[in-house]
Amino acid sequence: MADPILVQSIRRDAKPLTQAGDYDAIVDAIGDARVVLLGEASHGTSEFYSMRAEITKRLLERKGFRIIAVEGDWPSCYEINRWIKNYTVAAESARGALASFGRWPEWMWANEDIESFAQWLKSFNRNRQGNDLAGFYGFDVYSLWESMEETIRYLRETKSPELEHAIRAFECFEPYGRDEQSYGAAAAYALGESCEQEVVTLLRELRMRRMGTDLRDEEALSAVMNTLVAADAERYYRAMVRGGPDSWNIRDMHMTEVMAQLMDAYADDSKIIVWAHNTHIGDARATDMADEGMVNVGQLARERFGAENVFAIGFGTYEGTVIAGRSWGAQPAKMRVPKAVEGSWEEAMHEAGVASGWLSFRGRESEYGERIGHRAIGVVYQPQYERFGNYVPSIMSERYDAFVFVDQTKALEPVVLEPVFS
Repeated sequence: MADPILVQSIRRDAKPLTQAGDYDAIVDAIGDARVVLLGEASHGTSEFYSMRAEITKRLLERKGFRIIAVEGDWPSCYEINRWIKNYTVAAESARGALASFGRWPEWMWANEDIESFAQWLKSFNRNRQGNDLAGFYGFDVYSLWESMEETIRYLRETKSPELEHAIRAFECFEPYGRDEQSYGAAAAYALGESCEQEVVTLLRELRMRRMGTDLRDEEALSAVMNTLVAADAERYYRAMVRGGPDSWNIRDMHMTEVMAQLMDAYADDSKIIVWAHNTHIGDARATDMADEGMVNVGQLARERFGAENVFAIGFGTYEGTVIAGRSWGAQPAKMRVPKAVEGSWEEAMHEAGVASGWLSFRGRESEYGERIGHRAIGVVYQPQYERFGNYVPSIMSERYDAFVFVDQTKALEPVVLEPVFS
C-alpha cells in the first residue's frame, strides 16, 4: 500500500492534464530554462510521445525553442530534419522520412505519433528561415556504420580534401563486417587494430573546416556530427565488451556533447528540448545509478549548463499496454503493463486519483524527498518479471523538476511494423 502521507501530498499538488489549455501551466513552470528534458518511462507508450509533442509545440511557439534532440540515431533523425525544413534532397512525405529508421527498435521513431508530430513541425517551419527553423536531431551513439557512410557521402559530394583521410579512417573498420561487437572485442582485447586515432583526427579536421560557418551550411554540421558519432561509438563498443559503467557513461556524455554542439550551431541564446528515457534525463545522483559509478544526461546537463537553466520532466504510468521486444532484436509485440507494484511511486500516483496530470517538485523538495521505487521499461521487456528489475530507487524531487503521469496508457502504433498482441 502506498504511503498515505505521500498520497495526500500528491492529491493536493497534482494538476490536471485533460485538455489542451492544461499544458500552458507546464510551460509557465519551465520559465526561462534553456534546456528542457522530457522523459518517458518506456520507449513504447503512445501517451508519452503525444504529451511530449504538446509540450514541445508550446515551447516552440511561446518560448523560442528551436532545437529538438531525441534518443535516436543522427542519420535517421536527420532525414526528418531535412523533410520538416523542406530541403531539396528530402523524402516526399513524413512516412518516407520515417522509413530511414531501419535498425531495431524501429518503432521508437517510426510510429504514428512521430509521423503526426513531424507533419506539425513542417507546418510550423513553413514561413521560417535559417536559425528560426525548428530542427529535429538524433543524439544517440549507436549508428557507427551509418554515420561513417554519411560522412563519406558528404565529403565526396563536396569534393572535400578530407575525403581520402575519411576513407582511410573508415577502412579500419571494414574487417569487422558491420558487427560492432566484433570490432569492440578485437579492439578492447588487442586482437586487432583500434581505429580510434584515425577517426578522432578526422573529426578534428572537419571541426576546423567548419569554424566560421553557421547553420546555413547544416550539411557541414551533419558531417561533423556523424564523425563525432563514429568517434564516440568506437569508444562505446570497446567499453561495452569490457562491462561496467564506462559504456553507459560514454553514451550519455556523447548525448550531452551533441546538445552543446547543436546549441552552439544555432545561436548564443539558443534553447533545446530533449526527448529521452527517464533513465537518461532524470539526474542519476538521485538514483542508485550513482552507486554504480554512472552519470547521465540529467546530471551532466545540470553541471554543464547550470541547474537553474535545466528543467527535467519525468513521465510514468500505472498500467496499460506497451510495445517492446521480449529479447534484443525480437519481433516487437504489444504487451500488457501490469499494475504498478505496492509501495512504488506509480502506485502512489494511482492511489491519489491522478488519471492524467502533473506536479512540480520545485518548492516541495522535502515532501518528495524520500527514496521510492520508480518504474522503468526498456525496449526489451518481460512483464512477468517486472517487480524484480524494472523499478529504480529514486528521490523524485531531486531526480526531476516535475512529473507527468497517465494512469492508463496504450502502446505506440508503428507505421512500418505489424506487431502481434500477446
